Amino acid sequence: MKSENSERLFSLDALRGFDMLFIIGLSTVVVRLCMAFGVGDCWLAQQMHHVKWHGFAQHDTIFPLFLFIAGVAFPFSYVKMSEKGWMSKRIAGKLIYRGVMLVLLGMIYNGLLTKGFGEVRWASVLGRIGLAWMLAAFLYMAFPCRTRIVIAVGFLVGYWAIMRFAAVPGAPAGVDPWSPEWNYAAYIDKLFLPNSLGGGTRADPEGILSTLPAVVTAMLGMFTGEFVRWNGCDGRVRTRPAGGVKTVAMLAAAAVMLAAGLVWSNWMPINKKLWTSSFVLVSGAYSLALFAVFYWVIDVKKWRGWTLPLRVVGMNAITVYLLQRIVDFDGISKFFLGGAARFLPEEFGLALISMGHLASCWFVLWFLYRKGVFLKV
Repeated sequence: MKSENSERLFSLDALRGFDMLFIIGLSTVVVRLCMAFGVGDCWLAQQMHHVKWHGFAQHDTIFPLFLFIAGVAFPFSYVKMSEKGWMSKRIAGKLIYRGVMLVLLGMIYNGLLTKGFGEVRWASVLGRIGLAWMLAAFLYMAFPCRTRIVIAVGFLVGYWAIMRFAAVPGAPAGVDPWSPEWNYAAYIDKLFLPNSLGGGTRADPEGILSTLPAVVTAMLGMFTGEFVRWNGCDGRVRTRPAGGVKTVAMLAAAAVMLAAGLVWSNWMPINKKLWTSSFVLVSGAYSLALFAVFYWVIDVKKWRGWTLPLRVVGMNAITVYLLQRIVDFDGISKFFLGGAARFLPEEFGLALISMGHLASCWFVLWFLYRKGVFLKV
């Protein structure tokens, strides 16, 4: 019999699907529709793009939200593995396998099969998810909650201290330590990261040093998963408070994190490419608040009928991420909708093609969902 503390959260699949919708084309649909209606530079359209350097937009939340969700799921999957009688060594082996496989899949996404190890970019989105999640999971297994809170704070403060005070050789006097060219993360990538996306003069957005605060993003998700299961910092499962109480507590914690991140941004700018500590807190606040809403609606109130379109995407998230690289969904959309698009004004035609891209991708995932085919690592 399944323990209630090991059951899957329906809200996680829906929230993961919501997050991945922006990857499979929703962002482009929003931008194209804004352009079609003559408001292409409006606030909503701007949110569908990454900020160039410092700052924060909705598009910058996609990656940390996915990593946060992976963290929330781990306490539940850990209980399931323990209930099956898995020993710590077997669980550790699974963590290493998953981390290494995500790094490998990330390199394949970057073109490993055509370029080889000598030319392919080693760092990747999937690689960061694999490494950060794996390290956070090992910390979860090794230390009690209170110790991990201290470790998480230490990672954020330590990363800030390194970036702020470590001198980059050759840097001009008085240079901004958060500048694109003269930050310490870029220096470390230049020394140790093969084929960095930064090109040797800028930090790779999934580089070596910035993986440290990314571990905290996964840890924030794991703290949340523990709280939802309601086993306090002494590790014991307790009588659960009402779901509404937990929801309010999570929203309050998100507000505190948001305030802390905004205050810290006065000394360490919010920057996704550097994954700054202030970015961890602000994106963590967004992730926690959004999860709290999904959790209350789906798992507390059990309003689940509307979630199928999201769960279809969320339950095959890695599959759809890789398919975007392999399958020409734009070509599929143009094959079916290209004729209709030519009869529309240009911007509306482009919007139609982008909607076809999103729809064709979703129907592929729906087919896999109906057949029970899911890519798990």
